[in-house]
Amino acid sequence: MRVDPTKALRQMQQRQEQMMQELAGKTVEVTVGGGTLRIVMTGQQEVKELTIAPEVVDPADVEMLQDLILAAFNEALERSRDMAEEQMRSLLGGLGIPGLR
Repeated sequence: MRVDPTKALRQMQQRQEQMMQELAGKTVEVTVGGGTLRIVMTGQQEVKELTIAPEVVDPADVEMLQDLILAAFNEALERSRDMAEEQMRSLLGGLGIPGLR
């Protein structure tokens, strides 16, 4: 059975648009520092929320707060990318193109 490349490309573009819309509505949430810092990021790597507990805002130890923010952001980014990657695998597998799963 032959696959029409034009039809497959059109179908892939439609699914990609759908996937991007779905990823915009999905979020990952990460907490670090025993829950003192929380970040929420969409599947499109947009930070939607950052919450910092007042007790970690110490003017004498700004470096700790910076480290917490970096740790939370990087973990949220990794989880968001993993979510997008999984969605892409699902998209490619659903096209019915041999060799793509």
